[in-house]
Amino acid sequence: MKNNGDFLITEEMVVNYYELNKRKKEIEAELNLLKNSFHEYFNNLVGTTDKGEITVNGYKLQRQMRKVEKYNEEVTVKLLEELQMTDLIQVVKRPDDVKIQSAINLGLINEKHLEGCLVTTYAPAISVKTLTPR
Repeated sequence: MKNNGDFLITEEMVVNYYELNKRKKEIEAELNLLKNSFHEYFNNLVGTTDKGEITVNGYKLQRQMRKVEKYNEEVTVKLLEELQMTDLIQVVKRPDDVKIQSAINLGLINEKHLEGCLVTTYAPAISVKTLTPR
């Protein structure tokens, strides 16, 4: 059908992609429902923070628990400041996109001043939609 150099895209490829993508979304939705049911089962069986395991007709269903610990930023920073341990606090400087755009709109800064600062990236995405209802 469409030929660009050595690459050929056929109707069959586009239709197959569309159908597979539709099935993928249906499968992901069904998997999420099942996962929620499994988590609810294990929550009732062993609690909300414990791992669990059952065997059903030769299949082993396991729930793993990943423990993530991190400091409460606001409370920890306040405590470290009170202890005068500011060396243990990161200061992260980053541009505020909203404020920069507002400053440009208000004429406080000219876009030419920011030349070389704006980075543009592109991420390819494929989308196939039917032109006729199916």
